Amino acid sequence: MVVHQGPLLRLAHALTGDPHDAWDLTQEAFARLGEHWERRRPDVPEAWLRTVMVRLNIDRLRRLRRELPVLGGRGDRPDAPVHHTGEAEGWLVEALATLTPRQRTALALRYVEDLDVRGIAERMGCSEGTVKSQLSRGTERLREHARHHLPTVPGTTRREDAVR
Repeated sequence: MVVHQGPLLRLAHALTGDPHDAWDLTQEAFARLGEHWERRRPDVPEAWLRTVMVRLNIDRLRRLRRELPVLGGRGDRPDAPVHHTGEAEGWLVEALATLTPRQRTALALRYVEDLDVRGIAERMGCSEGTVKSQLSRGTERLREHARHHLPTVPGTTRREDAVR
């Protein structure tokens, strides 16, 4: 059995928004695989690991919500650290930090893992309707962020044209 850590680490980073939390999440998923290997040898270990990572991240976020006070009136998520690298990447990291954990998870599974709505619902343990609403709301929130923070494309008159 060969399991490639790179793609799993990329998924974890998309889920958590933080490279350190991503590393911890990936390692915890591998530890769980080791614990369960003798009892249940998954046919597709990478798929099993991805599902475990999504569920561990949901549990982690629930724990954080109980442990940390909500700062800055951002509703149902604690403030995530923002790591700025380049201008474009910094904008994306900042925009992803404005999403709720469920929106970020749904978008990561859709665009990083390329899953359909049914696959996302199975991984997140929710209905397909919930996935659709999280994807829709998350995408709209990213568009709004882009409208207010990205410059217009030369030759256009509206910021919305730069996003489309």
